[in-house]
Amino acid sequence: MNDTVKVAIVQHPPVFLNLGGSLRKARGLVEEAAGQGAELIVFPETWLPGYPVWLDASPGAALWDHPPAKALYRLLAENAVSLPGPHLDALLDMAAGAGAYLVIGAHERRGGTLYNSLIILDRDGQTYRIHRKLMPTYTERLVWGRGDGSTLRVLPTDFGHLGGLICWEHWMPLARAAMHARHEMIHVAQWPWVRELHHIASRHYAFEGQCFVMAAGSVLTKGDVLEGYRSLDVESEAIEILEGIPGDPEGWIMRGGSAVIGPDAEFVAGPVYEEACLVFADVSLDRTAEGHLALDTDGHYARPDVFHLEVNDRPRPRVSFTSEQSPRGACGEGNR
Repeated sequence: MNDTVKVAIVQHPPVFLNLGGSLRKARGLVEEAAGQGAELIVFPETWLPGYPVWLDASPGAALWDHPPAKALYRLLAENAVSLPGPHLDALLDMAAGAGAYLVIGAHERRGGTLYNSLIILDRDGQTYRIHRKLMPTYTERLVWGRGDGSTLRVLPTDFGHLGGLICWEHWMPLARAAMHARHEMIHVAQWPWVRELHHIASRHYAFEGQCFVMAAGSVLTKGDVLEGYRSLDVESEAIEILEGIPGDPEGWIMRGGSAVIGPDAEFVAGPVYEEACLVFADVSLDRTAEGHLALDTDGHYARPDVFHLEVNDRPRPRVSFTSEQSPRGACGEGNR
């Protein structure tokens, strides 16, 4: 196992709503990070093709049977990732080409439902893991379905287990306990952008799990939102929802805040705000072993005679056909 790993968080806006444009931009950013020695490259929550910022800000976003809201959801669905498929192939090729592990957030379309998904890709260009957000938060339930326990997985890497959770999952104590039992060395905490409260959750996770945490957040302006929409070159009522987001084109909707946090809950790098950039850090993995002297919540600091958690990690299909096998990646992992 490698003792030190150079990691990078991508704190750039996507080409908002444009999946093809965002994938092309991601490739350039991955190559830039890898060119500076990064062995693990992380993107924020639903970076492909952008967090649905209109849900909390735009009038009409939650109106029943509202034509602009429906048109915007259709555009989002048309620009969501399908797994497996050419989008996954492109991401695996990025990881292989860079020789780096890659973690990226995406809107994933399965049937007629979208999921908030975290995709972990091995640098072998073949192996991947998927985690689907267990509980969309508040207005997010307008656009995303709920994941199941089958995707509470980690990816074995050259530096130990790599895993992640999405946003408010970091306030689900049992989800944290399940992931700590996977013995992560590095944990990815994906957020739309990393506010102070999100840093509290990320730093708590690092200490509780005695692991490194990469808290990844995006920067985004209203201008980025409208520019990304126009790049689709479509005429749609959806523009009414996006133009209804308050503020000037240059005003920040998401402010970044990306940081790398050590097992002692202290910052190794960042946080960085209001800047499109790459956040780099060198993480010394031997610090996780030192921290376990005092705290191992899945080991000597547990009380299994008092507390026991049972996790249902089986896929939960709505319909099962006995003549068919489960599709590749249904349980959150797979190979090309």
